[in-house]
Amino acid sequence: MQYFEDIEIGSRQRFGRYAVTREEVIAYAEKFDPQPFHLSDEAAAQTHFGRLSASGWHTCGMVMSMVVANLTANKQAGLGSPGIDELRWLKPVYPGDTLRCETEILDKRASQSRPEMGSFRSRMTVLNQDDVVVMTFVSIGLIRTRPDEAGR
Repeated sequence: MQYFEDIEIGSRQRFGRYAVTREEVIAYAEKFDPQPFHLSDEAAAQTHFGRLSASGWHTCGMVMSMVVANLTANKQAGLGSPGIDELRWLKPVYPGDTLRCETEILDKRASQSRPEMGSFRSRMTVLNQDDVVVMTFVSIGLIRTRPDEAGR
């Protein structure tokens, strides 16, 4: 299990592989972001996107799927997140793209009021199959501290 004490400032990690499908882009947009350029090739062709593109919020969801798979595989003692900062959608994500993640730990801090946890900030960079950066954000993660001998 990876705990707060195991987090190293400056450490980097690459993970994930998410294939973006047309069907998923449209299904997400129909339910959560029904702007025409997320629903129709014809409407998208009339915009700067040029063709059907995924919602930025859908891209966030795809990234979250990769993050959770990575946390589970690495057995991190995560406690969720109070939020993200500096979210930027830099390039469109299109059906047929394959996304992946790179992250770097920026800093960490032990909680003053809750000794059983700490927090860390990491910069997330999301790239497509051509290594084009499509999205960035700074994530704030909460994580358990290593239990003492008594299990606290």
